Amino acid sequence: MKTVEYFARALAVLWAGFWTFFFTAESLTWHTPFHRMVVWVCVGLIFIVLALAAWWREVAGGLMLIAAGVVSALVYAIWGPQGLSLASRVEVLLLFGVPPAVAGASFLIHHHGITRPGAPSGVHG
Repeated sequence: MKTVEYFARALAVLWAGFWTFFFTAESLTWHTPFHRMVVWVCVGLIFIVLALAAWWREVAGGLMLIAAGVVSALVYAIWGPQGLSLASRVEVLLLFGVPPAVAGASFLIHHHGITRPGAPSGVHG
């Protein structure tokens, strides 16, 4: 079960770190006005807080990561840049939503495995 825990942690932190770096670098590269850059950097910091929250509270953090994946993918689908090709939009949509959802599910799987180590899959004692 340690492998699942390490996988979940690594995926969550890599996802949050990537987007925090991307938001910051893009804002600096495009000379985004400071107030807008702060908003994007804060979104990245929220991603980091969500990733780290799951380390301390696997169930709550895992559920929050799953919700963050769904919400961020939906927000991007609705308000993403219109000039991108369909393939690019789908790729970014998946990069926003899938990693936190998989990490969150992995945290839940790990928590279930350590709280019910002898229970077969699908059986809740």
